[in-house]
Parts: sequence; structure tokens; C-alpha cells
Amino acid sequence: MDIGGKLRSVRETRGMTQRDLAGRAGLTNGAISLIEQNKSSPSVASLKRLLDAIPMTMSEFFSEFEGNDSPKYFYNSDELIELSPQDMGLGTAAARVSLRQVGDASRHALQMLHEVYPPGADTGPDLLSHEGEEVGIVVAGLIEITVEEQVRVLNPWDGYLFDSRLPHRFRNIGETDCIIISACTPPTF
Repeated sequence: MDIGGKLRSVRETRGMTQRDLAGRAGLTNGAISLIEQNKSSPSVASLKRLLDAIPMTMSEFFSEFEGNDSPKYFYNSDELIELSPQDMGLGTAAARVSLRQVGDASRHALQMLHEVYPPGADTGPDLLSHEGEEVGIVVAGLIEITVEEQVRVLNPWDGYLFDSRLPHRFRNIGETDCIIISACTPPTF
């Protein structure tokens, strides 16, 4: 996916200059330019800050909209929408976070994700913060979660629930992939 081109298109459609977006997102014009030229890949947290400044959710940015002709209730695994494609993220390709969403969350009151954090992967050095609440259960591996000043390592079948407005971060400190099934309401990620 052409993240930079899509970001440029969305920014221009909203009548924003790179300087406008940079100021609202707390980034430099140069950083926006590099991202839009696909010369720099934003972390999940940085892309979230950019989209919040537009404003637009990650779900809206990456979704392929469900058809209006008939409701869709079931999704095969290959139909989940990747919110963090392989050309985005931190570190090597092996350390990139995968966030796959069920359906088009912008059309629903709930967002459901299948998350995979390879060893060493995290959501970025900047803590995330967005409207809503999120809940999840670790299915495999280990994950270190920071919520405000609290840091906890969760094992398989441990869970979490917190107000997403609180600054938070996810980081795989284990040696295998960490898999999480999570939900957020309202869908703002």
C-alpha cells in the first residue's frame, strides 16, 4: 500500500498544507514530506497522530468500504483489513506490528482487531492516546503494556481493559510472536 501517497491525497482533499498537518500533529514539515514520498515509514503511534490531526481514524484510512447493497456479517481471514501494512512500522520487516480489523469499523460502534507483535516490535516510542475504551486477551506470547505510569507483562490468556485516552504502549519483550485479540469502542483507532 502507498501510505505516503494516500496520506498526501487525504491531506490535500482536506485542504491542508504539509505545514498545517505538521503543526497539528506535532511533527516537522520534513517528516511529513519524507512520509508522503515513502522515504520514511511512520510508526503506528506517529501515523495515529497524523490522522488525529486530519481528523480521520486508522480504520477509515485503511478500509475498503463494505458495499451498501447487502449487509456483511462474516469475514474470512484474508478479508481482515490490515491497519499497519508491512511497509509501515519500526525496525526490520520481522519486527513490524500487524493490526488486522474485522470489517469496516467506521460503519459500526465496535472495532475488533487481531494483533501480532513479532519479537522486539512495539507501537512506537510515543505513547498512544485516543477516544474510547479498549480490551484484549493475549492468545500467545508475551506483551509489555504501559498505561500511564503502570507497566505490566501479560502472558497467554491474561487480559487488559482501560480508557484509551490514557497514554499507552504495547511492546513484545518475548522471543516469539505475541498474538492479541482486542476490541475498542467507539472505533477510533
